[in-house]
Amino acid sequence: MENWDDMRVFLAVARAESLSGAAPVLRMDPATLGRRVARLERSMGAALFVKSPQGYALTDLGERMRDRAAEAEAQLALAFDEGQGASAALTGQIRIGAPDGAANFVLPQVCAAIQAENPDLEVQILALPRVVNLSRREADMAIAVSPPAAGRLTVEKITDYHLHLATRADAPPMTTRAGLRGRRIVGYIPDMIFDKELDYLGDLGLDGVQMASNSVAVQLQMLRQAGVGIVHDFALPFAPELRRVLVDTVSLTRSFYLVRHTSDRQSDRLTRFAAALIAGMQAEVARLERTACLTGGPAI
Repeated sequence: MENWDDMRVFLAVARAESLSGAAPVLRMDPATLGRRVARLERSMGAALFVKSPQGYALTDLGERMRDRAAEAEAQLALAFDEGQGASAALTGQIRIGAPDGAANFVLPQVCAAIQAENPDLEVQILALPRVVNLSRREADMAIAVSPPAAGRLTVEKITDYHLHLATRADAPPMTTRAGLRGRRIVGYIPDMIFDKELDYLGDLGLDGVQMASNSVAVQLQMLRQAGVGIVHDFALPFAPELRRVLVDTVSLTRSFYLVRHTSDRQSDRLTRFAAALIAGMQAEVARLERTACLTGGPAI
């Protein structure tokens, strides 16, 4: 590549897999990005992307170049961290990938508090209904509900969280599991569940759902209209119409993990941010769950 700016353009398009997706990251319009990619490919004498109406997919050469460029980016970030000093406020950009439950109901408060203490820090939350790909540097770190079993990654448990059945407070009373029969069940789209820890139907002894979404936030809005489904306790304070039901019968526990590149452990900046993120998430999940226990008791 000719210069660092070319690498930034290439990596952004490779990660977003489209010009429109990369444009906001680089604060450039898609047409300009298209010209930059075309110019880069001409200078390389080879295609880096396969272009189609569905987006920009990397060629074999593009994939090899992406990996090398990501390594160079990580080393530059480490050099930047060295210049900051351990006592300095955090600056620069940090992107966190997260499942949308954490991204919608926990991370905004936590990240706002961290950013308030570090005004020159830019925090980005990448909410995806799938596992964030750290190897492609989609994010600097990721929150997961299952610890990854492969890759050059380090994993640290953040906290447990709890889930219960919930329905509208004005719904007919439900005192046993038999009361689930005949109710509209809200949950995940079965073939889009990206982690086994999110497959709750087996715990409920149910065969399917009547209203489904791959987004936790959308499921919560569905439940605000009608039906019954599994809800994160930490989300209940955001839906005052809902109440937990069958609390003593159906109670699930899951965990959040912070996943990072092993090489990033050398980064004082990212390590300090990770420590603040973990502490903030632990406190915020506990606070929201206490609120849910006070306001989201069994429907009557």
